[in-house]
Amino acid sequence: MNIETLVKKYDTDNLFSVLKNSYQQIEFAWKNSPDLETIKNSKINSIIVTGLGGSAIAGNFAQNFLKDELHVPLIVNRNYFLPAFANENTLVIASSYSGATEETVSALQDAVKRHCKVVCMTTGGEIRQIAAANGFPVVSLQEGFQPRFAFGVSFFSLLKILQHIGVIEDQTAIVQDVIVQWKKRGEELAADDNSAMQIAEKIIGNIPVILSASDYTDAVGLRFKGQFNENAKLAAYHNSLPEQNHNEIVPWEYNSTELIKAITIILSDSDYHERTKLRFEIISGLIKKSGCEILTIESTEKSFKLRLCDLLYFTDWISYYTALLGRFNPKEINFIHFLKSELQK
Repeated sequence: MNIETLVKKYDTDNLFSVLKNSYQQIEFAWKNSPDLETIKNSKINSIIVTGLGGSAIAGNFAQNFLKDELHVPLIVNRNYFLPAFANENTLVIASSYSGATEETVSALQDAVKRHCKVVCMTTGGEIRQIAAANGFPVVSLQEGFQPRFAFGVSFFSLLKILQHIGVIEDQTAIVQDVIVQWKKRGEELAADDNSAMQIAEKIIGNIPVILSASDYTDAVGLRFKGQFNENAKLAAYHNSLPEQNHNEIVPWEYNSTELIKAITIILSDSDYHERTKLRFEIISGLIKKSGCEILTIESTEKSFKLRLCDLLYFTDWISYYTALLGRFNPKEINFIHFLKSELQK
């Protein structure tokens, strides 16, 4: 069955087109010029990106993407409240695509009480209302997407905020390179018999166990796991090295394909610490002894930032094709909708 047939049968909302044209989200985000003058050059000693799900992952990705240049601590908060250290010198970036995420609304209200500096990223909802009532700047996100399919506009809007307020240098050159990259890759990965589809075919019938490296690719691993969950309705697991070597390495001594039908996916990069590379080599040997297949995914782009963006975009395609091959509509997240309806009662 070719891709066009699969898309027509299972992707009734044509998220295929959204994914293929994700580069346009980057263009939108980078052309967007929000008014952040009230925050620019002000004293900021910490940054908190508060959000959930697809609206939070941009913060994790920023931690990896900016690992060598961000000299202000940046954490991602996924809760109803902010950490105790949040104060008037903390920049809180409230990220909610819908503007209605109850945890993010609550955390934003906490930021108001703590007199934090605030920027909101949203398409509207209560988040925008709170921002208007308190005079907080709002970065308007491009509308019409599922939050997890809006990574391009979410991350690059966050990057634009960090650049505009002066905590990082100008990122325009790398952003333009990513636009070109995603446009080219979108064409490649939308064609029949592409490399993402080939990996998805191997995943069907298995539980993905994703291994990444802390501070390098762990945001991609976390994203990949979540995309398997939501798009492909597939249980998946993620851990990062070296932490994995201090606990999760042990079960591989006893696991076998008779106990759990798993497939290990290693996210690799040439910039990893040499000791981390050695750890991956050793753990790969141990996993293979259990009979588990290992797939290694690595980008060959010229710079770390480009490789990171390529890795995330490529793994998004893998999760999408895994959904279609599993005969699922990648849009449907019925249990999430049910949970929200129950919480509203």
